Amino acid sequence: MPIQPGPLLEQVVVPQDLRKLTAGELPVLADELRHFILDAVSVYGGHLGASLGVVELTVALHYAFNTPHDRLIWDVGHQAYGHKILTGRRKNFHTNRLKGGISGFPKRSESDYDAFGTGHSSTSISAALGMALAAQLQGETDRHHIAVIGDGALTGGMAFEALNQAAVEAVNLLVVVNDNAMSIDPNVGGLLHHLHDLRVGKGLGKNWFEQLGLDYQGPVDGHDIPALLRVFQNYRQQGGVQLLHIVTTKGKGYPQAEQDQVKWHAPGLFDKISGTLHPVTDKPKGPKYQDVFGITLVELATRYEKVYGITPAMPSGSGMNRLMAAFPERSRDVGIAEQHAVTLAAGLAAAGFIPFCAIYSTFLQRAYDQLIHDVALQQLPVVFCLDRGGLVGADGPTHHGAFDLAYLRLIPNLIIAAPRNERELRNLLYTATLHRALPMAIRYPRGNGQDADWQQDFRELTPGRGERLREGKRATLISIGTMADAAAAALKNIPEVGHIDLRYVKPLDEVLLMEAAQTPLIITLEDGCLAGGAGSAIGEWLAQHAYEGKLIQMGLPDKFIEQGSQEELFAELGLDAEGVKARLSEMLGLTD
Repeated sequence: MPIQPGPLLEQVVVPQDLRKLTAGELPVLADELRHFILDAVSVYGGHLGASLGVVELTVALHYAFNTPHDRLIWDVGHQAYGHKILTGRRKNFHTNRLKGGISGFPKRSESDYDAFGTGHSSTSISAALGMALAAQLQGETDRHHIAVIGDGALTGGMAFEALNQAAVEAVNLLVVVNDNAMSIDPNVGGLLHHLHDLRVGKGLGKNWFEQLGLDYQGPVDGHDIPALLRVFQNYRQQGGVQLLHIVTTKGKGYPQAEQDQVKWHAPGLFDKISGTLHPVTDKPKGPKYQDVFGITLVELATRYEKVYGITPAMPSGSGMNRLMAAFPERSRDVGIAEQHAVTLAAGLAAAGFIPFCAIYSTFLQRAYDQLIHDVALQQLPVVFCLDRGGLVGADGPTHHGAFDLAYLRLIPNLIIAAPRNERELRNLLYTATLHRALPMAIRYPRGNGQDADWQQDFRELTPGRGERLREGKRATLISIGTMADAAAAALKNIPEVGHIDLRYVKPLDEVLLMEAAQTPLIITLEDGCLAGGAGSAIGEWLAQHAYEGKLIQMGLPDKFIEQGSQEELFAELGLDAEGVKARLSEMLGLTD
């Protein structure tokens, strides 16, 4: 059900309507927009703090610039809710992040106002500069290009590369640095301190941006609409490449979100008046995988003094915050810098340490060369802990960990593991501390498992060894990772079908595969892409060993999977227990 807007917001369907208002009405509109976002997110969920912090900026940008002719690009997109509401999507904003609804991030196919699709960080300046160069070649001198990037996303090396080029280009590009000292967690590093110095006046005479050759303006109060309008008007008259430094408060206007900015980044459903979070219903038996990782890593660091933790701006999301609290001298949040995180871990491994690099599956994609060149080629025993493997839900295609098994298994010298439950994750982390000849990637999903009794004594899980969970001569189902649950449920009333938990995608368990090859039908089940994934690895092995039976591969199809709850997506793709059972019954000729 749509959320009801305030009287001024009711009049604004697209930015052309916004520009009919007087400048004096804009603060009132901003207040109504902030309450609309609060109402919608409290009832339907989503990212909150980032969008609350840029309400005034959003209103001022669309008022001052001629969007969509002037191209506005939001880095990452967590903060783009106000933008979406003001650009024709207010009436269906209640579908935000839901299956079949609007995306939680800017998306080019969704609106002409979404100039560039985002979801990962630090891309906005490069994209805007590319568009600005295109406009220059086409003689569109009246077209402006605005990249809004947070100080957290500015820590990504790609942003520095883009600024380096922008400083010498004669195009219309405005880079708005939204300085709130936060990513999802508090920002880190030298850039944070430099921006702080600029905010308090200590940076006069040593401004890094000006030394690079950029026209620096600021700092400006990002919640002061008249001040923002003055700056934007001056820029429209001047043009060129300019960097505007604004200062905002993440969660602005909602005290709870201002006071606990990490918790209120994406709080779930809550009571808007009291700020009380609604309890989660039907809570799974087991803990979150990220908590299993964090708790186990602290235990390992207590036992092994060479254990070291690294994460690129995801300490709370990955569970690395536990190690950072217990062993701050042996853990680092390096900011949104995945390439640096991987090579930093390689350096630690080369010096004899046991680095655990906790990184989301889709974020490791951004450090692929470092993974190959700096780690695997040198056989450095870095442990990659890949959270958010498989389908993550409402964040959609930019965050689904669909490709990790495929892009990892191509790389020599790399062990790849996928635990079927929390206990196996714990034991794989332990195993990684013992096997130091090669790097290892341990891939696990977002959310909770079912194993409430996971915290037992450590047990080594030898690389290349899977586990037979059930005997059967008619067929063999080989599951990868947590797909074991759906497989076991599907097999309950289907006789004579064996079940193998592969555990290691690389190296493969050739003994178990040889046993599986004695059955006339083999089915592989994974929550990664079928093209090049674990099923493909098994298929290649079977072909090399002249398997004469039939192989059926079940997994993600060759397309980007849209948003939706994990349950909805698995059901739609036929990868839940019912879907797997139906496919097995069809293949085996069984009827109810």
